Amino acid sequence: QVQLVESGGGLVQAGGSLRLSCAASGRTFSSYCMGWFRQAPGKEREFVGGISWSGGTKYDADSMKGRFTISRDNAKNTVYLQMNSLKPEDTAVYYCAAVVRDWYIPTSEGEYDYWGQGTQVTVSS
Repeated sequence: QVQLVESGGGLVQAGGSLRLSCAASGRTFSSYCMGWFRQAPGKEREFVGGISWSGGTKYDADSMKGRFTISRDNAKNTVYLQMNSLKPEDTAVYYCAAVVRDWYIPTSEGEYDYWGQGTQVTVSS
C-alpha cells in the first residue's frame, strides 16, 4: 500500500507563487509514477501533470501554460508542484496520485490507484 499526504496549499494573490508537496509512505516510492490533478467547484477533475520514477514529465498544455513545474526527490519520497504566476482560475483542490508504471505517464484519474486527501489552493484577484 501507498499513503499520500499533500501539503503547501493556501491563499495567495494573483501573480504569486506556491509550492505543493506530496509525501509518500509505504511501498517503494521510486517505482511509482506520480500525477497531479485539480478540481474546481462545479468542474471535472483535470490532469495537471505527472512525473515518472526516472524524472520524465508530462504537462497539460492548456492548464500549465509553462507556469507549473513538477519534480521529485526519491530519497525523500516526495513529489513537488511548483506554481508560478498564479491566476484566479487556478483556484481548486489539488490532488496527488500514484500508480506503478515505468514507461508512460497516465493522464486520466482512472489509471491511478492511490490518492491523497487534496489540498486547497485559492488565488485571489
